[in-house]
Amino acid sequence: MIPFAGLLAALDRIPDPRRRQGRRYGLAHLLLFSVLAVLAGATSYRRIRLFIGVHRERLDATFGARFRRAPAVNTLRALPHALDPAELEAAFRRHAEQLGDATAPGRRVVALDGKTLRGSFDHLDDRAAAQVLSAFAGEAALILAHQEIAEGDEVAAAQALIARLGLSGVLFTADALHCQKNVRHRGGDRQRAAGAGEGQPAAPA
Repeated sequence: MIPFAGLLAALDRIPDPRRRQGRRYGLAHLLLFSVLAVLAGATSYRRIRLFIGVHRERLDATFGARFRRAPAVNTLRALPHALDPAELEAAFRRHAEQLGDATAPGRRVVALDGKTLRGSFDHLDDRAAAQVLSAFAGEAALILAHQEIAEGDEVAAAQALIARLGLSGVLFTADALHCQKNVRHRGGDRQRAAGAGEGQPAAPA
């Protein structure tokens, strides 16, 4: 089986925003090669281009691409920005679901953990660093999805992420922050249960 063939198939379903006459490089292959470059340690567009250039013949032969040369830096920078983020997220989730289904049988455990993205703050625009909640499937060693933590409310972000994943028969683990009393989930909102006193658990949602 060709490695990363599942990811290539998932990326191939992303709509290409370019005109047909301007498609010198296939979108799915371009995205896949960029992912492989990052996994290999590339930290800039120039390094991604260098990776593709050095391994171009092997990449073409393995994945059936027809790159005659490495794409320009401007192409590597502009094309991802032109994509619909929702379509890109959906492609990676489809791939994650396939990998998750291939894990060993038994109860699956998904760990939820919030992180602050390094370098995402902007002092000039007075913008705080971005916070993201991740869902990590331990058996598959795979990040299933991300959820932005709006206004620092990690509990609400966790509830939204669990709902979006739509998984059943899964044990979710999280920090002690999520072990709150007098809170239940109803209609997407966190509410204090009617009649619950201090230190008393809320009624089931």
